[in-house]
Amino acid sequence: MSNTNKKAPARTMDLVERSLARRYGAEKRFRFYGVISVVIGVLALALLFWEIFSAGLGGFRQTHIQLTLKFDPDVLEIADARDARQVQNGNFEGVVRAALAERFPAVLDRGGRRDLNGILSIGAAFDLRDKLVDEPELLGQTRTYWLLADDDVDTYYKSLREGNAFTARTSEARQVWIQELIDGGELRTQFNTRLFTSGDSSEPEMAGILGAVVGSLLTLLVTFILSFPIGVAAAVYLEEYAPRNRFTDFIEVNISNLAAVPSIIFGLLGLAIFIGLFGMPRSIPLVGGLVLTLMTLPTIIISSRNAIKAVPPSIREAALGIGASKMQMILHHVLPLAMPGMLTGAIIGMAQALGETAPLLMIGMVAFIMDVPNGISDPATVLPVQIFLWSDSPERAFVERTSAAIMVLLAFLVCMNTLAVWLRKRLERRW
Repeated sequence: MSNTNKKAPARTMDLVERSLARRYGAEKRFRFYGVISVVIGVLALALLFWEIFSAGLGGFRQTHIQLTLKFDPDVLEIADARDARQVQNGNFEGVVRAALAERFPAVLDRGGRRDLNGILSIGAAFDLRDKLVDEPELLGQTRTYWLLADDDVDTYYKSLREGNAFTARTSEARQVWIQELIDGGELRTQFNTRLFTSGDSSEPEMAGILGAVVGSLLTLLVTFILSFPIGVAAAVYLEEYAPRNRFTDFIEVNISNLAAVPSIIFGLLGLAIFIGLFGMPRSIPLVGGLVLTLMTLPTIIISSRNAIKAVPPSIREAALGIGASKMQMILHHVLPLAMPGMLTGAIIGMAQALGETAPLLMIGMVAFIMDVPNGISDPATVLPVQIFLWSDSPERAFVERTSAAIMVLLAFLVCMNTLAVWLRKRLERRW
């Protein structure tokens, strides 16, 4: 009997130890699976950023060709460089062709001349016109400038430097001319200022994101001006004034549901109401801002209500206890304390709106817009839509500009989210 009593505790301890071993083993495996999941997520994110950055860095550099040009009045057909009409109609393409003919005198046939003239962008002539407008005294003089190269030359030169020359759109004669320019130090890449100072263009080397960035800022301005006051007012009413009944429960449920509705639905709503019913123009920041306001309102209302709930009840009781009215209690005490959370929610909502494409496609902001908008009623596009348009373009040079524009968009999103975190840390109160 005594031996049996001694064996029972031993068996119990063995069972406990085995159970603990299984539990500890399960915990270790669970922790290991978690680490693996994080590593996979980080690697996927790193791969995504590597693909974007490796393809987009070239978009910040543009190939230029050095040429010596003579601003010949006879070729330009300009007698007075201070006459805006004469300068506007000047034959600057003839000056460029003459400079190329002088640089490559061996090219005499018509086909060769046509191919030679194609190594420079059509934007080179516009650049020379701008230089003459800025310096009228250039008329009759000879100057050396770095001129914008064609996108095919740009693609070939960049791929040649990487050791894998893309020759599909570059003739053998052009390859010889480009090599001659390289050997003479007359071909190089420079920082692509046009990417940030120009609007869209059908020519990749002349295309920029300025119009899209301004359109995005105008659209976000309309969105913020409308959505933030309305969202905060709705949150204050639902949290402080609305009675608790089935009607308010119905509203709260629908606000939560609207936050999960696909964004394209808001585009369809904007198309039906603002354009179909009210007859507002397509592709303007005002309509885009109205549509994005509908999309971001649920996010702002929910975050604002959570910020109001986080204010301790003792603040309200103390304000009412010293004789403040309910409105004074809300305006002077609750809202200032809840404002950091409200601003954080608003900035996150704006960042979400900045990256939206689908609802804006529905209201026509997919149009090809070359000019930079001057107001909320001017035709415009936005940065995500610009990226969409470039990604669908057949020219190879648009690939790196698409990735470069994505990098700019990511920079905006990171800055906005960083601002949200900073404001929350800077303004929050701990109780």
